[in-house]
Amino acid sequence: MPKFEECLERLEKIVDELEKGNVPLEQALKLFEEGMQLSSSCRKELEEAEGKVEILLRQNGKLQPEPFLDASVPAKR
Repeated sequence: MPKFEECLERLEKIVDELEKGNVPLEQALKLFEEGMQLSSSCRKELEEAEGKVEILLRQNGKLQPEPFLDASVPAKR
């Protein structure tokens, strides 16, 4: 099974191709079907990751929403 990032990259390429509108109908349908499968796969992986985060928070003694801190974004000062 492809990794999340690979699925997302392929999905972006499919969307680009479909938005250009230069593909024949039959190919567009195949791309759309592949895109739906990739989208489902990505959603499933995100839901699994969310469940793991909730388990880790529960193990820490309490379950409460925590802000996501993205290390690639500089902190506001």
